[in-house]
Amino acid sequence: MATYVLVHGAWQGASTWAFVEEGLRARGHKVHTPTMSGAGIRQYELRPEITLETHVKDVLGVLEFEDLRNVILVGHSYGGMITTSVAEHAAERLATLVYVDAFVPKDGQSAFEFSPHG
Repeated sequence: MATYVLVHGAWQGASTWAFVEEGLRARGHKVHTPTMSGAGIRQYELRPEITLETHVKDVLGVLEFEDLRNVILVGHSYGGMITTSVAEHAAERLATLVYVDAFVPKDGQSAFEFSPHG
């Protein structure tokens, strides 16, 4: 069976993936749904110092702490920014990247550039 790490979008949390997680687990897959610093149920942590880099470290921490390998890394919305950067830092731990209605940045591109006001 496969191992998934599902990365939510901005202002969301792990609960975004509840239905997907349930279906994957029912099929025997391993699923990790971290909530990013300052988001979802961790919104009490929100502070100006939290950046994309913080969220990348959140996901890298899951990969390292759980010693995950051959991972299917899935990003939704802003989560695409996170997964793209995680892939640059931990490609050896990943099997594939999946973008679900997500930002797919080019090198050096910011999330703000995906905004209609960017």
